[in-house]
Amino acid sequence: MLFSSCSKNENETNFPIQEDDFIKGADLSFLPQLEGLSIPFYDEGIQSDVVSILKKHGMNTVRIRLWHTPNTQSSSFNEVKKFAEQINKQNLNVWLSIHYSNTWADPAHQQIPEAWKNLSFEKLKDSVYNYTSKIVSEIEPKYVQIGNEINPGFLLPVGDRFEQIEQFKELLSIGINAVRDTDPNCKIMIHHAGYSNALSFFNDLKQIDFDIMALSYYPIWHGKNLSELKSSINHLQTQFSKPVVIAETAYPFTLDWNDWTNNIVGQDNQLILPDYPATPGGQKSFLLKIKDICDEVDALGFCYWGAEYVAFDGNESKNGSSWENQALFDFNNELLPAAEVFY
Repeated sequence: MLFSSCSKNENETNFPIQEDDFIKGADLSFLPQLEGLSIPFYDEGIQSDVVSILKKHGMNTVRIRLWHTPNTQSSSFNEVKKFAEQINKQNLNVWLSIHYSNTWADPAHQQIPEAWKNLSFEKLKDSVYNYTSKIVSEIEPKYVQIGNEINPGFLLPVGDRFEQIEQFKELLSIGINAVRDTDPNCKIMIHHAGYSNALSFFNDLKQIDFDIMALSYYPIWHGKNLSELKSSINHLQTQFSKPVVIAETAYPFTLDWNDWTNNIVGQDNQLILPDYPATPGGQKSFLLKIKDICDEVDALGFCYWGAEYVAFDGNESKNGSSWENQALFDFNNELLPAAEVFY
């Protein structure tokens, strides 16, 4: 079965997507940390590990973030490599989100690793190539993002999309070449946060050799109009003849909290109401709608961010999870109905 149009129309794409390639993913980057703390998880009252639980319900891909030289082992090369080995043993696809930073990379933060800070441009390109090649060679992912939410560029200030666009494109191409040379079968993603301005972003990169356009979509940051999300994905795919994947999305099952850490989503005005309330049913309905949108426009799939990010540091911690009300496990760490989206 091919996810493609049967006749010439505005929805037709030029990239046949096999049914088995449809991504039903979860970003589980916090899981090694939580497993190190022996945080239990349950499915219908039976304790099991998160990856096995979500695989049982149909998840086929695990997304993992990778930082260059973090202050702790979290998201380090050694932790990610070990975690990826566990994922591969379960016959699941590994999707690496390479941040090219020592910490979070997103539209507001694209800080060059300290080790690369004073390199010449030519030396920086060599470092990007060698680093990327090592990652792909040793971790063997199916999908690789060259950068994470790189709306303003990456490796700033050298790779600034607005001030140094040719250097930005050159650094992207070097990373891409490293992947192609090391594993020609690995699929390469370029990741933009939100659908607003995504057309101009990918138009800037129309000469760059990559496979998949990746978008983040959170209602709190990227708008509450799901029809606009759908039409934007469709237009991007038609314009550039590449598939889109929703690389990050999430939705709350409650506005309550399970620790004393401020949650990112905690107010009604951050929700899509009345259709998707902050309830287990509302979370499930939102995710099913995201999946339906992907099906309707022949997108490549979706990935749920922070599925495992439950409260982990006690119920009075001010340094715990800011996401426990958006996880796919409730405050007793029991799997929520929204996991049915993976079927």
